[in-house]
Amino acid sequence: MASSSSSPLFLGFDLSTQQLKAAILDRSGSLIHESSVHFDRELPQLGTTNGALHGDLPGEVYCNVVVWIEALDLLMNKLKAAGVQFGDIVAISGAAQQHGSVYWDDAASPLLQKLDATQPLACQLVPEAFSTCKCPIWQDSSTTEECQIIEKELGGSHTVSNLTGSRAYERFTGAQIFKLYRKHRGIYDATGHISLISSFLASLFLCAIAPIEVSDASGMNLMDIETHKWSKEILEVCGGPTLRAKLGPEPVEGGTVMGTIGKWWVDRWGFKPSCIIAPFTGDNPSTVVSLSSHGDVILSLGTSTTLLISIPPSTSTPKRTVTSHLLADPTDRDSFIAMLCYKNGALAREYVRDHHSSKDWSVFNKLVESTPTGNDGYMGFYFPLFEIIPQNVIGDFFFHNGELIPSFEDPKYHPRAILESQLLSIRSRIISILPKDSHPLKRLLLTGGSSANEVIRQMAADILHLDTYVAESKEGGTVGGALLAMFAWWKQQGGEGGLDELKKGLKSDGFKLVAKPDAERAEIYEDSVGLYRKCEHKVVELNANKGEEIDDDL
Repeated sequence: MASSSSSPLFLGFDLSTQQLKAAILDRSGSLIHESSVHFDRELPQLGTTNGALHGDLPGEVYCNVVVWIEALDLLMNKLKAAGVQFGDIVAISGAAQQHGSVYWDDAASPLLQKLDATQPLACQLVPEAFSTCKCPIWQDSSTTEECQIIEKELGGSHTVSNLTGSRAYERFTGAQIFKLYRKHRGIYDATGHISLISSFLASLFLCAIAPIEVSDASGMNLMDIETHKWSKEILEVCGGPTLRAKLGPEPVEGGTVMGTIGKWWVDRWGFKPSCIIAPFTGDNPSTVVSLSSHGDVILSLGTSTTLLISIPPSTSTPKRTVTSHLLADPTDRDSFIAMLCYKNGALAREYVRDHHSSKDWSVFNKLVESTPTGNDGYMGFYFPLFEIIPQNVIGDFFFHNGELIPSFEDPKYHPRAILESQLLSIRSRIISILPKDSHPLKRLLLTGGSSANEVIRQMAADILHLDTYVAESKEGGTVGGALLAMFAWWKQQGGEGGLDELKKGLKSDGFKLVAKPDAERAEIYEDSVGLYRKCEHKVVELNANKGEEIDDDL
């Protein structure tokens, strides 16, 4: 790797489910190096499958902390072999899979402080620094009972959502800690400090326990989303009187400097002692940092569908619902990120393609283009798996002009129906979440496999009524980490303003305009939102699980 000492470098990490990645940016924002370690392939002796391990109980999914530490040791060797000049790196930050938790014991702090530079990290920390090496990750769904207790104790799902930004979810850290507190009290009592995976990684670089970053803390069900402080009521439920101390200080805001790199890194790898460590965040907030600015909408069209909206400051807080997530912004105290997660994304589109379009995307697209905007009044809902939004519905449901029907009279309506219903669901919820005085949204950024489909691009532009771009970068989380490092360094150097001001001086973000909304079609879809909501409510009522709450936030 060519390196110039005249330009400071910024190192970002992304500890995702299946791999640990690193990216290095120079001061212009150019990506000058990337490396990664894939857990299954490069650390096969640790036994992960797709980066995870499965416990004895149904839904129990975790990773052994040694996987992540050994991956970091290996990744550092790769960076060195590539010629990375660690002395040129002036700041480090990063991101990690959200919700997962790491449990340090009381020996952790002294062990981190006296690391031997002649030895790698793993053999010095595992298992001595941890009360348990099993770290529950976002795929874990074993805490349904804990979620029910949390919501009951706090006064219901809406109360929890209003307080923390999300209702109680099995994968969220609060329920995972509560499970440990209820069922493994010995381990809980032996735990001196609890980290998110992101703050765990930051701790390794500080050689001291790092505070939890505010945006990633939003995915715990433990932080008050308005004050950015730990919620006493929920902490008492999830871990009793000792949980507050185990979490450490209040969540730290982005753009701050937590300290300088630990001595082990200076002695072993040649970092300068002045290299700063900025807060590490979650993977979704890091993607927002990398790809977007205030007022942008990111729509990831993968196997599942994820929507992220960067909401600028306004006089009122965005609305919290029981099907959406509200996160603190990782760089701006007064901004938020709204997030929607759908399980049946590409899976549902492929289901319709295979059953009604001869298993061929070209046939699917031609059928969409052969039917009019609004689909002649036909609306379809397709849920091959139990859905998250609306929650726990499954099956296929069909309507004509708002009335339930057994099926469509002509199968040609199915391809347009799946696209319109998926995108109208997003449109209806954006309307509900945004503050009334919010600035207009600026643009739609598409990522994921289905973003290459021109028919889907145009319909997304029409229904969401936004100019639509394709993001060419594929390393959002990693580059986002490096940008967070640069942002903290820039602020330390006297930079004024927010992340958007910093990014104005960097190289072009490389987005390509692929679709513009058609005014006539956009108006038809705007008028269809009410009908969509009516049909969705009917789907929830018809669903077999009558005990689930209807999402009256629409």
